[in-house]
Amino acid sequence: MKPRDLFMALLIVTIWGANFTVIKLGLADIPPMLLAGLRYVFATLPAIFFIKRPNISWKYLALYGLTVGIGQFSCLFYALKIGMPAGIASIVLQAQPFFTVIFSAFLFKESLYRLQILGFAIAFTGLYLIGGDTSGVPLPLAAFLLTILAACFWSISNIVIRYSAIEATQKQEKLDMLAVVIWSSLLLPVPFFLLALLFNSPQELLSVVTNLKPSSLAAVLYLALGATVFACGMWNILLSKYSPTKIAPLSLLVPVTGLITANLVLGEQLSFWQTLGGIIIILALLVLNFKSLPWANAFKAK
Repeated sequence: MKPRDLFMALLIVTIWGANFTVIKLGLADIPPMLLAGLRYVFATLPAIFFIKRPNISWKYLALYGLTVGIGQFSCLFYALKIGMPAGIASIVLQAQPFFTVIFSAFLFKESLYRLQILGFAIAFTGLYLIGGDTSGVPLPLAAFLLTILAACFWSISNIVIRYSAIEATQKQEKLDMLAVVIWSSLLLPVPFFLLALLFNSPQELLSVVTNLKPSSLAAVLYLALGATVFACGMWNILLSKYSPTKIAPLSLLVPVTGLITANLVLGEQLSFWQTLGGIIIILALLVLNFKSLPWANAFKAK
């Protein structure tokens, strides 16, 4: 990989890792569902006028938006609002690959391999250590469970994308993930604003929007333009230039950058057992992605 592309990949995983801290900062002044809705407003406009709609049916766009948008981010944003630490959230959300493997095995009749089962066992050990220890950063049970549910919704969205890719292939086209993100985002602001009305009055929401602080606006723009449009767009460009086996493993750095950012900006300090749980989950991700890692070939039979 060229040094410039490697730098871009590291920048992207840093943006995605810091995403959790930025959400936490944004939630200081903006209710969770309103923040999510504003994120998708700015993620859609004006990008939708420049990016062609992906050639897949609207049902897949709607299902993707429902799962990765409404499902994942409503759970994640609310979890962070009620006390989920940003750093731990960046780790726990990485449970999504394990759910994805389970759903794929059920829906596509794919076999589970020993390495995958080992990865599951290691990951659940890490989740148990993080969720069961209260001596470090306070971790409300409801917030912890909502973050796991967010990971579950994210994994379901991966299944939707797989079906979408199959449909695109049948049309002899390649699925443009940035286009999927942008056009599915078009469907999300209104549902999020309706959800916001369940938690806050119209007057409260209007007051927040009309009195939006510069720091809050910066958080919204970061989530929409930085973490969504820029990071997703550049990630797709890298995937078009290099094999996924070279690019995908770099996403394992997201929880690392998430923890570092939460520590530097929010002052989050993890206990020994929470730290160990995080390391164990990252180890589980390495096991699950072993065949994709650069050094995997060294273990193949000669």
